[in-house]
Amino acid sequence: MSMTVRRLSRAAAAGLVAAAALTAAAHSAEAADTLGSAAAGQGRYFGTAVAASHLGEADYAATLDREFSSVTPENEMKWDATEPSRGTFTFGSADRIVDHAQGQGMDVRGHTLVWHSQLPSWVGSLGAADLRTAMNDHINGLMGHYKGEIHSWDVVNEAFQDGGSGARRSSPFQDKLGDGFIEEAFRTARAADPAAKLCYNDYNTDGVNAKSNAVYAMVKDFKSRGVPIDCVGFQSHFNSNSPVPADYRQNLQRFADLGVDVQITELDIEGSGSVQAADYTKVVEACLAVSRCTGLTVWGVTDKYSWRSSGTPLLFDGNYQEKPAYDAVLSALGGSAGPGGPGEPGEPGTAACTATYTRTADWNSGYNGQVTITAGGEPISSWTATVTLPAQQSVSSLWNGTPTWNGNVMTVRPSWNGTLAAGASTSFGFTVAAKNGSDAAPAVGTCTAS
Repeated sequence: MSMTVRRLSRAAAAGLVAAAALTAAAHSAEAADTLGSAAAGQGRYFGTAVAASHLGEADYAATLDREFSSVTPENEMKWDATEPSRGTFTFGSADRIVDHAQGQGMDVRGHTLVWHSQLPSWVGSLGAADLRTAMNDHINGLMGHYKGEIHSWDVVNEAFQDGGSGARRSSPFQDKLGDGFIEEAFRTARAADPAAKLCYNDYNTDGVNAKSNAVYAMVKDFKSRGVPIDCVGFQSHFNSNSPVPADYRQNLQRFADLGVDVQITELDIEGSGSVQAADYTKVVEACLAVSRCTGLTVWGVTDKYSWRSSGTPLLFDGNYQEKPAYDAVLSALGGSAGPGGPGEPGEPGTAACTATYTRTADWNSGYNGQVTITAGGEPISSWTATVTLPAQQSVSSLWNGTPTWNGNVMTVRPSWNGTLAAGASTSFGFTVAAKNGSDAAPAVGTCTAS
C-alpha cells in the first residue's frame, strides 16, 4: 500500500477504531473480565507481540481480539523486514498487523527503528556519512508511513552491553557514529512524528545493575538537555536463572522519577503453575505501584509460538487455554473471570474442574503418574488438563486420555470419560519410562471444563 493510499484509508480506519473503542468501553463498564479491560480500569494498556503469519489462525485471532488492547509487531517492523534494499520499503506484513489492530480498536507499539540485529547486510557495509544518512532515512521512511498510527516507538533497542561495564554495545551505529547516534535517532524520530511516544528499550535492565545504571545515566542526561525521550521499555524476560529482581518496582520508579513513562515491553516468564503465576503477579503489581508505568506487553499470545516455547512462558498454553498465570494477572489487575472464563471449583452455576496429581508407582529409571479430574458445582461434558514434564523426562505411554504435545507440555483431553456429574471424578495416567537424572514431579496446570 502506498503512503498516499494508506493516509487516505485512515479516515475509514478511524471510524472502525471509534466504533470498536465504544464497544470496548461499554464492555469494560460492564465487567473487567479480560486482560485489556482490566488493565484499562487501572489506566493502563495490556498488549501482546503479534506475528502477521498467525492472524489467519482462528483461535489466535480470537484470543488476541478478546484479551488485548495493544499490539507490537514481533518482527514485521524491523529493518530487514521494512527496508531490505536501501531506499526500498516493504510494509505489507506490518500493515496487516496495524490494520487488524485498528479494526479492533487496539493501540500499536512500533518495534524497532534502530537496532544492531536483524539488519540487512547493506547497512553494515556503509561508511560513516552514508550510515548516518541511511539511519535517518530509515526512521523517516518507517515513521512517516505510520505517522499518527503508533502510540509508542522503540526508537533505539539494546544499545548497551551485558555485564558489569555499563559500556555501549558494538554495532555499526556505535562503531561508526559514536555515542551520539542515540540522541540523533531520537531527534530525528521526534521530527518524523511529534505525537508518538519515543522509547529506549533494553533487556537485563529490570533491576539496579551496571547496565540499568548506564541507561539511567543516559536518560537523565537526555532529560537535562532536552533530548526528546518520553519512555523507557523494560523487556522483562524472566526464568529461574534470571528471576524477577527484588528491586524491580524500585528500579521502575527511579526511571519514572526522571520524568519518563516506563513500559513493560516484552514480558515472558518461563515456568508453570503457581510459581509462574506468582512471578507474573509481582510484575503486574510493580507496574501498578508506579504511576508512570503506562502498560504491559507479553511477548506472544500462546506458548506454542513463543521464542522460548519449551519454557511455556506465556499466559495461554498451546491450545489457547488460560493458565494459572492468566488468572493471577487478571486478578492483580482487579478483573474477574467472565461467564466464559474459568470458575472456582465447587462454585454453583459454573462449569469448572480441578486437576490433582499423584505418583502411583516408582522405580529407578521411571514412574507412573495419575491425574484426577474432579468436576465442580455443576455437571461437565468435557475437560482439558495440562501437564508440564521436567525437560529431562519423557512419557512412553498414556491411558484414559488423548494427549497433544508442545515441547514438554502435554495437553490431555478425555478419550471417553469427559462427562462428569457435579463433584464426580475421573482420572488419566501415564508412564515416564526415562527420568534421565531428574526425579522432579511434573506440574499440573489449570483444568478447563465445558
